[in-house]
Amino acid sequence: MSGIKLLSLPKIVDKRGNLSFIENLEHIPFEIQRVYWIYDVPSGEKRGGHAFIKQQEYIVALSGSFDVVTDDGENSTTTSLNRSYNGIYIPNGIWRELNNFSTNSVALILSSTQYNLNDYIRDYNEFLIFKSDVQK
Repeated sequence: MSGIKLLSLPKIVDKRGNLSFIENLEHIPFEIQRVYWIYDVPSGEKRGGHAFIKQQEYIVALSGSFDVVTDDGENSTTTSLNRSYNGIYIPNGIWRELNNFSTNSVALILSSTQYNLNDYIRDYNEFLIFKSDVQK
C-alpha cells in the first residue's frame, strides 16, 4: 500500500546478546534528521492519529510490542511490531496510528525532517482532502 514497507535491520547474533543498527540511506530510504521515542503508554491509549505532508518515518519496537495502523485514504492495514530488528517504513502522505502497546514497550521513530508543526495533518477529513488534492 502506497510505499509502506517492512524493513529488516542487520542482526548480529552473539551469545552475549544480539546487536542491530541503522545507517542513513543504507537501511532506510532517507537521511535521519530527528529521532524520538514513545514509552510508558498507558493501557488502551493510542499515539499518532495524524499524517505528514513531507516527513517520512521508520518505526521500530525497541522493546515490547505495539501495532501500527496505516491508511492511505482508501485502504487501511495493521502491522504488529515486536522485534527490535524489524520496522516499518512509512512515506509521507500516510495516516498512521500506534496502538495496542504492551507493558514497557518502546517505539523508536526515525524521521526524515526536523520537527515542524505545519507538516502535521491531525484531522482525518482534512487528510482525505489532502489526498484528493494530491491525486489531481
